[in-house]
Amino acid sequence: MSKLTPDQRELYAELEVPKIDWGKPSGAAIAFAHALVVPAGPHVNTPLRLRKFQIEFIRAVYNPLQDDGKRAVRQAILSVARRNGKTLTASVLLLAHLAGPFKKPNATIVSAATTRNQAGLVFRFVRDMVRVNPWLSKRVKVIDSVKRIVHRDDGSYYQAISAEAGAQFGMGLDFVIYDELAQAKNRTLYDALMTSAGSQPEPLMMIISTQAPNDQHILSELIDYGARIRDGIIDDPAFVSHVYSVPMNAAITDERQWHKANPGLGDFRDLVEMRSAIKRAIKIPAEESSIRVYYLNQRVRAESPFLSPDVYDAGAGAIDEAIFTDGRPVHAGLDLSLTTDLTALVLAAEDDDGVVHLKPFAWTPADTLVERAQRDRAPYDAWERGGYLITVPGKVIEYDWIAAVLADLASRMNIRQINYDRWEIKRFKQDLARLGIALPLEPMGQGFQDMSPAVKAFSHLATNGQIRHGNHPLMRWCFANAVIKRDPSDNRKLDKSKAYGRIDVAVAAVMAIGAMKISTSPVIEPAALIA
Repeated sequence: MSKLTPDQRELYAELEVPKIDWGKPSGAAIAFAHALVVPAGPHVNTPLRLRKFQIEFIRAVYNPLQDDGKRAVRQAILSVARRNGKTLTASVLLLAHLAGPFKKPNATIVSAATTRNQAGLVFRFVRDMVRVNPWLSKRVKVIDSVKRIVHRDDGSYYQAISAEAGAQFGMGLDFVIYDELAQAKNRTLYDALMTSAGSQPEPLMMIISTQAPNDQHILSELIDYGARIRDGIIDDPAFVSHVYSVPMNAAITDERQWHKANPGLGDFRDLVEMRSAIKRAIKIPAEESSIRVYYLNQRVRAESPFLSPDVYDAGAGAIDEAIFTDGRPVHAGLDLSLTTDLTALVLAAEDDDGVVHLKPFAWTPADTLVERAQRDRAPYDAWERGGYLITVPGKVIEYDWIAAVLADLASRMNIRQINYDRWEIKRFKQDLARLGIALPLEPMGQGFQDMSPAVKAFSHLATNGQIRHGNHPLMRWCFANAVIKRDPSDNRKLDKSKAYGRIDVAVAAVMAIGAMKISTSPVIEPAALIA
C-alpha cells in the first residue's frame, strides 16, 4: 500500500479526521464503527477508523433532528470515485441500523444493487465484518443461502437484494442503501424501494455510488437536485448530497485535483496505482473515459462518445429559423422507424458565417409512450409536452404523418437533398406516391463506408464551432447516447452506447450533414415514378 509522504500531507490535508461530537447521533455511530475490526481490504484485521469524509457524511445525515426529535434527513447521497471505502461505509451503517445505535425493533434493512454480483459484494463485506467481530456475532445470525442477517433478539433483519427481486419487495423498509445506482438501467427498483421506505415513520434511503453517465439518469437528477439545495435554490432539509468529483475542466494529470474525487487517496485508494492508471489513459485515449468515471468520478460514459460534452455544448445557441425559409439550400437526414425507435428528421441550413443550423423533428407511437419512456430511461412525456417530440396515434408510426410534414416543409423551403436510411423506405415511398408528394431523396447506407465521410464532416464542423443546435433536449439525449465505432481502416459510424436509449436524431443529423457536405446526385422521385 502506497502511503502519503510528509510532503504530500499538505496537498491531501482533507484526509485529517475532524473533531468528533460524541454527544450527538453521529458520535454514537462513530463510536460503534470504531469498535469494529476491518474484515477485508488494505486495512484488514486492523481497528476500523472512519476518515474525515465518512464522518462528515454521517454527521450531515444523522445529526439534524426535527422538533419531535426524529431524524430530519430521509434521503442521502454519497458519491465518490471507486476504491474509497464505499463498501466499508455502507457496511458500517447497515450494521449500525441492525445491531447498533440506530437499531429499531422489528426493523427491515436492505442493501440493493442492479445486479446479483453487485448485491453480493456488500452482503459479503457485512457478513465478514460480523464474523471477525465476535461481539457482533452474539447479536446477529448470518444466513448465507438467502443473503440475510437476522438479529437474534427480535424480528429485525438485513437483506441484500438485486433488481431481479427488488420490484416485488414488500412494504415497510426502515433503512435502504442502494449500491452503485449509476448502473441501474431504469428506475423501477429505485421507485419500489422509495415507496416501501416511505411507509415508515422515520425512513432513510441512502445511495452510495460513482456518478452516472448522463444528465438524464435518475442518479444525475438526484445529484443535481442536491446541488440546487446546496446553492440555496431549493430548501429541503430532508435531503443530503455529498459528491466528490474532479472538475471537468481540470487536467487529469493534475494530482492536486485527484483528491477531490478520492478522499481516501493514499489510504483506501493506492496513490501509485492511480498514477499508473492516469498515465495509461494518456497513452491509450480509449481508456480515458473509463478513468474519468471510476477514478475522477466525472459524469461521462465509460465508452468514447461521438462528441465530448464541451464540444456539443458549444453549439447550444439558438438556431436562426429564418435561414430555412429565405431560399438558401436546405439539406436533410431521415431515419425511419416503426414501433421501437424514434423516427427522426433533421434539417440543416448554413448561415452567412459558415455555421450550420440544425432543426430536428421526431415522431413516436403514442400508445406505448409510457412503457418505452421507462425502458429507454427518457422523459418522453415531458418532451411531448414541450413540443420536442410528436406522438402519432397507435402502436406503430403511420408514415402519412411524416410525409405530410415533409410536403409542408418542401413547399416553404428550398430542400435540395434528403438522405435516408433504406430501412422501411419502400413503404414510405408508397405513401408519398399515394399523396402525390415528390422529394429529392438520396439513399445513404448505415455501414462504415457510407457513414464515415458524414461522421467526419459533422465532427469537423462541431469541433470548429460551426454547428448550432439550439440545445434541443431530445437531440442532446440522442447525441449523449451515441458512441463511435471504427473498422480496421478507421472508417467510422455511430452506435448506441447501451441497449437502452436512442440515437435516431443524432443519426439523422449526421445524414443531413452528409447531404450538405458530401457530393452526391440526388434523385427527385415524382409520385408517378414511385413503385
